[in-house]
Amino acid sequence: MEKKLNFSVGNMNNIHIAVIDKKGQWRAICVSFYICFFLHCKFMPQFISETVAFFIINHYIKTLWEEFTMEQRKRFSMPHTYVLIGMILVILTGLTYLVPSGSYQRAVDPVLNRTMVVANSFEYVAQTPVSIFRMFKAIIDGLVSTSDIIFFIFFAYGYINMLISTGAFYGGLGTVIKRFNGRETLIFPIFMVIFGICGSTFGLYEETYGLLPAFMGISVALGYDALVGGAAVIVGTATGFAAATLNPFTIGIAQGIAEVPIGSGIGLRTIAFIVFQATAIIYVMMYARKVKLNPEKSIVKDVKFNFSNGMTRDELEGLPFTNKHKLIMGLFLITIGILVYGTTHYGWYLNELSTLFFIMMLITGLIGGYNFSQISQHFITSTSDVLFGAFAVGVARALTIVMEDGQIIDTIINSMAATLSTLPKSIAAVGMVVVQNMINFFIPSGSGQAATSMPIMAPLADAIGLTRQTAVLAFQFGDGFSNLFWPTSAATMCGLMSLPINKWYKFITPLFLIMFGLQVIFIVIAVAINYGPF
Repeated sequence: MEKKLNFSVGNMNNIHIAVIDKKGQWRAICVSFYICFFLHCKFMPQFISETVAFFIINHYIKTLWEEFTMEQRKRFSMPHTYVLIGMILVILTGLTYLVPSGSYQRAVDPVLNRTMVVANSFEYVAQTPVSIFRMFKAIIDGLVSTSDIIFFIFFAYGYINMLISTGAFYGGLGTVIKRFNGRETLIFPIFMVIFGICGSTFGLYEETYGLLPAFMGISVALGYDALVGGAAVIVGTATGFAAATLNPFTIGIAQGIAEVPIGSGIGLRTIAFIVFQATAIIYVMMYARKVKLNPEKSIVKDVKFNFSNGMTRDELEGLPFTNKHKLIMGLFLITIGILVYGTTHYGWYLNELSTLFFIMMLITGLIGGYNFSQISQHFITSTSDVLFGAFAVGVARALTIVMEDGQIIDTIINSMAATLSTLPKSIAAVGMVVVQNMINFFIPSGSGQAATSMPIMAPLADAIGLTRQTAVLAFQFGDGFSNLFWPTSAATMCGLMSLPINKWYKFITPLFLIMFGLQVIFIVIAVAINYGPF
């Protein structure tokens, strides 16, 4: 019996090999199971053969499946970020043929000086599906329409590259690390609080992109991975921007549209800011601690970053920090001060900030001993390093352009609002958060989302018995936190860090889910306390 059993298993193995050779033809697997069962039934008592055959079949199902899935994992590799965006672009282009086109009427608000949606003005219009040629052209249009962001990235990174090239940045960093001896873990929490406050009060966001390479380098020097430094900048700023207290680009516009006092309701929003910012800091630093204790647990251990020079802490502390370096780093601090003052007092945005970084790059290079030709070469080098990230901004913008051309954004928003109007008050409030999170995929701009959604959500809140302040809070949460998740925003940040987007999702998804849970809790509190003024 043992010989016959081995014979049947031998046949099974032969068929197994044939199956693998034929790339997993599952019909052959089923035939092999049948042969195995037949042989056992023929040469053994039935009750024994059935039992043995069951275990053999179970074993081979498990073996084949493991080998099949292992083979698939070996063959599968995460597509390039551009490819992922392209796949979404194709899907959205297809939706322009399936989703009815529709549009709200819009008018300029003389007080806010912004184009606003007119409530209850939605109507279906003639279908405007996007052609294949237009889909590809949307990528070019996206690059053109985001040229201000792209050139801001070039000049910001050019300036940081010049700081690094002169030796001032890492020399200063080594000095800071020595001064923080034994308290290095405070560096990133302190900066995350600063970034959060800036995002929460005056809407700092894209302006911090130029600091990414610096913080990624600091992170590696402190024994973490580059993702920790990138997350400290992005998560710290984005959390403050989302859990805003006075952000004029989101709270100010939304409250103006909802016709509630500007800056009102700040008490609950301040508490929310503290809770969300603390959660973000704890999450990032827990990951940082895990990576420092065991570098093999780093999500990005196999990723090569452009901006982390890989120097150890001892090497950094041994670098010179001359008077020339001190002058250059002093100018860096002055630059940050000018940036903050210009954005808050003069309304500076990307073009003005690009000019600032361009000027400071030239001055820093000259102080560092470079001539104009050498400065130009350094600028070209830094530009090539961030070309992927800068272009990701324009490629991602193509998603919005396709949806606008197909006129499906307003249709989707109108359908979401109609669904909310049928729900009980408490559920509708949570639903508003969900809807605003979803709208942010279609309209990544905070002020644009406010101008589009709040004229609909404010009167909807009246109809279902919610305060307009609660509607503003739902908008604020939905607009801000999903910037960390939706590819229309995340692709830009990943591009700037030279980080594959799947690595970012592995890092950020747990935090995003935690943040969403907190959003629900705060919106339920707002409903319970009748959050006002109305």
